[in-house]
Amino acid sequence: MSDLTDTPAEPETDPMATARRLLSTQTATTLMGPGAEPAEATEGAGAADEAGAVDVLTEDELLAVDEPETKRVSPYDRPGRWFVVHTQSGYEKKVKQNLEARIGTFDMEDRILEVAIPMEDVIEFKGGRKVVAKKKVFPGYLLIRCRPSDEAHHMIRSTPGVTGYAGPGGKPSPLRRREVEAFLAEPDDGPEMPRRTKPSMIFEIDEGVRIKEGPFSDFQGQVIEINEEQLKVKVLVNIFGRETPVELDFVQVAKI
Repeated sequence: MSDLTDTPAEPETDPMATARRLLSTQTATTLMGPGAEPAEATEGAGAADEAGAVDVLTEDELLAVDEPETKRVSPYDRPGRWFVVHTQSGYEKKVKQNLEARIGTFDMEDRILEVAIPMEDVIEFKGGRKVVAKKKVFPGYLLIRCRPSDEAHHMIRSTPGVTGYAGPGGKPSPLRRREVEAFLAEPDDGPEMPRRTKPSMIFEIDEGVRIKEGPFSDFQGQVIEINEEQLKVKVLVNIFGRETPVELDFVQVAKI
């Protein structure tokens, strides 16, 4: 009579099968949580339980996510108010350095917030080639952003090289939004400036003109120099009570 007693199953001898079984169990535990029983195998080995599916963004999808755009803030909207001071012409940079050094020495960073020399890009001809150079918008002036107070204004006035405030009676007078944005606005990236052509009318020395565009738009002045080769005129403009020469393209001015 044969022995009907159950005999223990022979151990699995295929190591790859064992590894696949262990990996399948570990994956199910990770997706469904500890203590959960793995779902029975269904037809099609690639089928996945929707409840345990994990959404993963591909590299292309990650690159497609747009970063939030940073809105450009007008210099007028920064803390404090903007004022203009006279300096010795040609020493604007030195005066700026003097004032910034004094601000640090006397711990005035929270009251005098920014010192700026307005600059603009101009096209010049050097050696027969057209180059773009940085040039002061109006020489002999500094723009200063500060929280108005007697102490702050005294600090500014007493800085070597500062000759006074540009305002009625030499008193501090804050700039308006239009003035601040005209002098300090950052230019937008755009197409290259169109090529200038010879104008149909030629200006004359001492002739009165009106500025049509640029930081000094709507200002009036008098022509003191003409450069027909570079198509430029130098106009004497009254800025903050001082006569200041401004170099402009022919197309930026019009006869009055």
